[in-house]
Amino acid sequence: MIRRRELLMAAAAATVLAPAGQAGQAAAATRRGDTDFPKIGGNLANQNHSGLRDLNRGNIRRLRAAWVNNIEGGLMAGNSQSTPVAVDGVLYIESALGNVTAVDGRTGAVKWKYLQTRGAVTRRGVAVGAGRVYTCANDNWIVALDQRTGQVVWERQHNGYGNLEKVAVTYHDGMLYCGTNDGPRGAALAFDAATGDLLWHFWGTPGPGEFGNDTWEGDSWQTGGATPWMHCAIDPDLRLVYWTFGNARGARSSQDGSERGGQNLFANSIVAMDLKTGAYRWHFQSIHHDIWDMDNVMAPVLVDARVRGRTRKLVVYGSKTGMYYILDRADGSAPLGIDEVPVPQEPRQKTWPTQPFPRQGGWTELTPVRQPLGTEVPGLPHRAVPNYQVGSLFTPHWDVPILTIPGHGGGADWNHQSYSHSTRLVYTGFGYVAAAHSLTEPSNGLRPPGEYMTGGVVAVDPSTNRVRWKRNMPYSLAHGNGILTTASDLLFIGQPDGNLLCLDARDGRELWRWQTGAAVSSSPISYEIDGEQYVAVYAGGTSIPYGDSATRGDHLWAFKLGGTVPPAAAPPAPVVRRPVSGGPVDGSAVNDTVVLARTYNAATGQVGTVESAAVNAMAPTHLRVPVGTTVTFVNPADNVNVHGATQFFEGLFDVRLAPGESFRYTFDRPGEFFFNDPFSARPTGKIEVLPR
Repeated sequence: MIRRRELLMAAAAATVLAPAGQAGQAAAATRRGDTDFPKIGGNLANQNHSGLRDLNRGNIRRLRAAWVNNIEGGLMAGNSQSTPVAVDGVLYIESALGNVTAVDGRTGAVKWKYLQTRGAVTRRGVAVGAGRVYTCANDNWIVALDQRTGQVVWERQHNGYGNLEKVAVTYHDGMLYCGTNDGPRGAALAFDAATGDLLWHFWGTPGPGEFGNDTWEGDSWQTGGATPWMHCAIDPDLRLVYWTFGNARGARSSQDGSERGGQNLFANSIVAMDLKTGAYRWHFQSIHHDIWDMDNVMAPVLVDARVRGRTRKLVVYGSKTGMYYILDRADGSAPLGIDEVPVPQEPRQKTWPTQPFPRQGGWTELTPVRQPLGTEVPGLPHRAVPNYQVGSLFTPHWDVPILTIPGHGGGADWNHQSYSHSTRLVYTGFGYVAAAHSLTEPSNGLRPPGEYMTGGVVAVDPSTNRVRWKRNMPYSLAHGNGILTTASDLLFIGQPDGNLLCLDARDGRELWRWQTGAAVSSSPISYEIDGEQYVAVYAGGTSIPYGDSATRGDHLWAFKLGGTVPPAAAPPAPVVRRPVSGGPVDGSAVNDTVVLARTYNAATGQVGTVESAAVNAMAPTHLRVPVGTTVTFVNPADNVNVHGATQFFEGLFDVRLAPGESFRYTFDRPGEFFFNDPFSARPTGKIEVLPR
C-alpha cells in the first residue's frame, strides 16, 4: 500500500503578510485588463481576462476584422511568439526580428518603429510603464524606448546571468523583471526601470553557500540549467514575485541524471521571492531530479478562490506533466493536497524516490495506451506508437527508449493560461506530443516519427483542482497558444492552422472562427477605444511542434463588430503526424524497395552497408509511389538480426523477416502509411501513396 503525505515544499519559508498601508495594492495584482491590456498576461496576476462584455454570444457572429497590419512588410519566416499589449489605444508588438512597433489600435496605422540592431531572436512581448516601452536584445541587452516616439532612452548590457533574450519583460512600481533562457545556468533578474541598473538576481541553480546548492551533486549546479523561460507573476500586497524555473540539464544532456544526484533545486520549481530584494521566501518543486525535460515553462497565475469554505490567495501553475499544482501563494502550502508518491527507480540515473501528485490527478492522460492495429485512426489522442516500450509519467530510462505522454513537447508548455472572473475557472491549451527518452537519444528525447500531435483546451476549477470541461482539438495548443477570456464568457484561442477561435467559456462549444493566414503562437488580447471593444491577435507562427509545415507570418489583426476587412486565405494545414527523417524518394529510383535496418544517402542513392537501429534506418525513410504499386521490404542477408515492418495505425501489415527474407505489399489506396521496426522502434519509414 502506498503511504501518502501532504507535501509542504516550504523549507526555510515564512508567511509574508501585507504591510500596513498597502492592503489596497492587492487589487493591482488581480485587476482585469479592461479598457487597456497593459501587460503580457493582462495584469500582474497573469489572468489574461478582460472585463469587457460588448462582445457576447448573441453578437459574436458579427465580429469581423477592423484592420490587419503586416508589421514587417509581409515577413513569412522566423518564430513570432509575441503577444501585443494595449495602452491608451496603442498596441505595442515585437516581431521575430526583434523589432518593436507601435500601432494605432483603432486604425492599425504604424505610429513608430524601433529597428533591432543586435540580431533576430524569438520574442514574447514588451513591457510598458513610466512612459517607456521595454524590450530585450541579443547579447544580453535590455532596452528602454520612449513610449511616444520609440526613441532609445537607455540601453544596458548584463552579462554573466544567462541569455537575456526571449522572456517577456514585466514592469511594476519602477522595476523591471525578466528571466534568462537557454543557458547552462539561469537566473531571475530585476532592474531599475529608470536606468537599467541590475538591482538583484536569483539563481535557478544555487551556488556554494546558497540555499539549495546541496541538492546538486558536486559542481553539477554550474551546468544545471533551471532557466526561467516565462514571465513572472506579482502580488504587490504580499510583496512577492513568483517565477517558474525550467528543467534540470547536465553536462551531457537533459535526459542524463547520472552525474547530478539530488533533487536539483530550483529546476522544475516555482519560487516566491521578495519583490524589492529577491530574497527567497518559499518554493515548490513539481519534478524532482528531472530526466524527462518536463520543465515549468508556463507563467504562474494568481487567483483568489474559496477552498473548503475559506477564501485563499492561490497561485496556479501547470507544466508539461498535464497537472495543475495549486498552492497558497503566501507560504507555498498545498490546501488541496499534493502527495509524494513512490515512482519507479533507475539507480544509474540517481532517480529521486518520489514525485509530487495532486490528489485530484491530472487534467489529461498521463500514460500512453496501446490500441490494436487497424482500429480507428487516429484513435485515442494518447495512443502509443507501436513497438516502443511504454511507461507512465516518471518512468525512468537508460539505454532503451521509454515512451511517455504528454511528452516534453506536450501538456501545457509555454502557452498563456486564463482565469475568468465570471466562470471562476482556469483555462489552458495543451498538447499530446508523446516522447521516447533514453540516453541513446540526443538532447531531450525522441518524438517518434508517425505519432499524431494533437491537443485540446481544458477548464479547471481552482477551488477543487477538478476538470469542469475538456475539449479535444485537432492541433497541439501548447506552444504559445494562449487563452483570453472575457466577462461575457467568451474564450479566444488561436490554432497552428491560422484560425482564431471563439469558444463558449462555460462548456467549450465553438461560436466563431476567423482565418488569419498564419499559425497563431501568441495570446489574443482585448481593449476598448471610444466605447468599442476590440480583440487583437498576432499571427506569426513558430516551428514547434510542426516545423516548417506551420505557416509563418507577421500579421497583427484587430477585430470589432461590423469590421470590413475580409479573412485571409487559408494557409496549408500543418502536418499533425511527426515526419520521418529525410525527404521523399520516388519509388522508381529504388525499384519500389525499402531496405530494413539500413540508412540511405539521398545524394548518391546508396544504401548503407552497416546494420543500424538509427531513426533513419529505413532505406529510404520516405518512399513515394502511385496507388496500385507493390512495395518490397527486405532484410539484407548480411544483417544479423530479425527485422520487420509494423504499419501503424491502419494495421495494413506487421511482419518479421529473418536476414535474407523479403515481404511484398500492394498499396491500393492513396494516403500516408507509416511503419517502424519491431526489432527497434526507432527506425521509422513512410510510404506516400499518390492517386493516379
